[in-house]
Amino acid sequence: MKKFRKIICILLSMIMVLALAACSSDSGDGNTTEAAESNSSDSVSDDLVEITFALDWTPNTNHTGLYVAQSLGYFEEAGLDVSIVFIEDSSSASLCAAGKAQFAIECQDTLVPAFTTDEPLGITAIAAILQHNTSGIISRQGEGMDTPKGLENHTYSTWDSSIELAMLKSVVETDGGDWDSVTLIPNNITDEPGALAANQTDAIWVFYGWGCINAQVQGFDFDFFYFKDIDSVFDYYTPVIIGNDEYMEENPEVTKAFLSAVKKGYEYAVENPEEAAQILIDSDNTGSLSGSEELVMQSQAWISTQYIDDAESWGVIDDSRWDAFYDWLYENELIDVELPHGTGFTNEYLS
Repeated sequence: MKKFRKIICILLSMIMVLALAACSSDSGDGNTTEAAESNSSDSVSDDLVEITFALDWTPNTNHTGLYVAQSLGYFEEAGLDVSIVFIEDSSSASLCAAGKAQFAIECQDTLVPAFTTDEPLGITAIAAILQHNTSGIISRQGEGMDTPKGLENHTYSTWDSSIELAMLKSVVETDGGDWDSVTLIPNNITDEPGALAANQTDAIWVFYGWGCINAQVQGFDFDFFYFKDIDSVFDYYTPVIIGNDEYMEENPEVTKAFLSAVKKGYEYAVENPEEAAQILIDSDNTGSLSGSEELVMQSQAWISTQYIDDAESWGVIDDSRWDAFYDWLYENELIDVELPHGTGFTNEYLS
């Protein structure tokens, strides 16, 4: 769930995406990659439409609704044969743009390069998995870092992303803190509570539903603050489902059927978090969840309340919140292009 680890991969993949697109099959033909084919069910009818869905990271509770839809037959009921894949050395955005996957998971902040290059990638966000940004800063309890100002004279583990650091600088200074007094060190952490307990660092960016729940499971006492609570402009969408523009334009009904099945999967997880968590555990073919069953269960219990939250229904993207974040990036000179409002997302395929 450490999305910033994907940023470097995304930027490098942008260089290759046109070449990938040139050698890929037509994005509208439903072909899958070799990796995807190896994950397909041999028993699926030939008349089902084949879809490849690329994850942004190894299976976790952001992805539960997808596995529910696959396991409970919602995709098949919609006439679809969906392969869910994670390809570690490729960015999900580039795979989707090149037609190697029809749909994928990304985040609004890490999608920025896709829309601001000289030749923007042909991808669009079509549904919000979580209604609000659940990320923030975790630290050891009682050391004063429960607010951004408290980061003064402490170490912060960074992925060295310009957007990441600009956001952190903004919340520290908004809270009256001295950003220059924060010591930045590289983030190579895989176990946030363990790293904090060992004093390897003082503060780490995490998503509450995984990083903080993991701390609770480990019995580690922590402080935490949300970015969105400091400045509402940081209540952007992370993660989102994206689609290949050409494929969606040529197959609008398939796209709607796909999202309808996914929506049904997340709605099931909202109503049945324990059962949904078990489906995720049973569906994981990467081995990454082995030994983390309690974390998955507790994470699912928490995150199931976040899929819809205060929205009218699952998946809806609020245009004002989406646009506000990209406006902030431009105003703070983090992007050179002022993106027109509405860039990069649509609700038209949700039903």
